[in-house]
Amino acid sequence: MAIQRSNIIAANINGTTTPSSSSSSSSSNNNGVGTVSSSSSHRSNGSGLAGPPMSQQQQHQQQSFNPKLILSQILCLQCFHYLVLGCIFQMNHVLFATSVTIDRIFTDEYLDVWSALGWIDNAAVLTSSFVGSLLLAVIVEKSKKCLDFSVTLFVIHVVLCSVYSRGLPATWDWWIVHFAGMIMMVVLGEYFCSKRELSDIPLLVL
Repeated sequence: MAIQRSNIIAANINGTTTPSSSSSSSSSNNNGVGTVSSSSSHRSNGSGLAGPPMSQQQQHQQQSFNPKLILSQILCLQCFHYLVLGCIFQMNHVLFATSVTIDRIFTDEYLDVWSALGWIDNAAVLTSSFVGSLLLAVIVEKSKKCLDFSVTLFVIHVVLCSVYSRGLPATWDWWIVHFAGMIMMVVLGEYFCSKRELSDIPLLVL
């Protein structure tokens, strides 16, 4: 009888401990599932916070549009344009005994396509446009931007001449010479810029 009672007690003890162990294992499994689900939710949240990747075109547009850089390039071209004109007029004064005055830059009195004396100043404007095309290759460095910067320089020059002389230039000679200079600056500027862009590309030597 004592042996049977001891066996019954041992069986009861084993029966009570088995569910607890199973419950603990099931809870651990549940915890593992919860951990996996929480990690997956964190991953999903992380992927949701990240925005769509930017295309190369959008990145190039953001890098190319820089208002401070564009404004500084415009100011540099405009200042060098008048500096070159001033130097050429000084040379003309030495070579041809012409007067040195600011009216030669901002008025239409001295430009004349029908006289030899007028072609002294005509050549000065065209020479400054040629130098401007070289400056485009140094300052702007992009052939597709030469038209924009050349037209901007011409428009600013027209505004300054209008303010200085209190009216738009009234002679066709002034417009013909300056339009020819602007076209020269655009065409030669695109040529020089394209040459510089191609020279920056390394060639593979076979």
